[in-house]
Amino acid sequence: MVRAFTYANGTPHVCLWAFAVMLLAVNAALCQQNQTDWQQQVREKVQHHQIEAALALVDQRLGQDAADMEAHAWRGRLLVWQEHWAAAESEYRLVLEHFPDDTEILCGLADVLLWQGKAKEALGVIDHARKIDSTQTEILLRRARILEALHNASEARSQYREILRLHPENQEAKSALAGLAGEYRNELRISAEGSTFSSIGPAEAEEIYLTSHWTPRFTTMFKSGFYQRFGQKGEDFLGTASLRFTNSDWLTAGGVFANDQSIIPKSEMLFEYGHGLHFSNPWVRGLEASYQQHWFWYQGAHVLTLNCTQIYYLPHDWTWTLSITGARSGFSGTGVEWVPSGYGRLGFPIRRNLSGNLTFGSGTEDFAQIDQIGHFSARTYAGGLKYRLAPGQDIQGYVAVQDRTAGQTQHSFGVSYGFHF
Repeated sequence: MVRAFTYANGTPHVCLWAFAVMLLAVNAALCQQNQTDWQQQVREKVQHHQIEAALALVDQRLGQDAADMEAHAWRGRLLVWQEHWAAAESEYRLVLEHFPDDTEILCGLADVLLWQGKAKEALGVIDHARKIDSTQTEILLRRARILEALHNASEARSQYREILRLHPENQEAKSALAGLAGEYRNELRISAEGSTFSSIGPAEAEEIYLTSHWTPRFTTMFKSGFYQRFGQKGEDFLGTASLRFTNSDWLTAGGVFANDQSIIPKSEMLFEYGHGLHFSNPWVRGLEASYQQHWFWYQGAHVLTLNCTQIYYLPHDWTWTLSITGARSGFSGTGVEWVPSGYGRLGFPIRRNLSGNLTFGSGTEDFAQIDQIGHFSARTYAGGLKYRLAPGQDIQGYVAVQDRTAGQTQHSFGVSYGFHF
């Protein structure tokens, strides 16, 4: 018990006041040290990828002080890393009720809104952050990405240019600006392919594609192909239509009619459903997954393929594609048979305007030609390059080697030129 010594007039002794001030200072220092300690512990857990343990520390802190907005901000970040975006959104909004101009929290909220498919709402949040700090690179980059998600290529391009005006060495803005082709609604692509076989004569094909983006959500693609195989010539015409009914989901349907000459399918039908995902994972930035059914009708044979494809978007513009196909083949006078096949493809940048890819497939047939159906297995090795000649123009090429059963081989090569307008 502290005894207060007083003067005769009842005034407290100055020492008592000094002692009280000292106690307050010590208490404040201990609180500050405690706050610093728990945040340091959280950072250490995050550095060791112990997200659950870090979240437990934050929850413990909130149990001590539920009004600690720094703890709520940390909880939002940790929930993002666990991909609990709705819960992270709630934490960020709580912090912004007390600190509405915190640009870091505004950026975090814009991210989780975008990943939940709320791109328009995310744009409003990031625009508020931009009014607070119009030169911060992270804010401007986020705004450009959101504009891309909204299919507003013109404004996205302007935003990337503004970033480069303020920060000329920003590589992400340079890469995004170089690859952004949203201002072009149409693509005309002309391709030529050739194949040589160990057991039969060579084959050739020429194709013309026209892809048109009528609106940000509706796209059509038409292809006309000309084929020379086994001394015969065939032609086909493909038409597809794609509808993106949400920011993350799309549906494609189409068909093919042909003058087959017994070397290509007489007709084809297909449909595809796809869904895209965004991740905050440092190793995988996004994923596109699709399911496709494709029917082929040949002279004397019919084929149904069921295909699942996943494209993983990795850091530094690398991609990994994994595709698995089950093919049901039927021939006149015989039964049906299911045959599995698949391939993996790694895409990577080489330098500005130049990218490459490597592919390995097992049992892979595209069922576009009559010699690619039947009872055989194969391993395919392929590589390709893509070079951007100028804005709106590119050239692509590939080579492939296929080893088939019974010692047969196929060597293929192709080149295509794309013009965007």
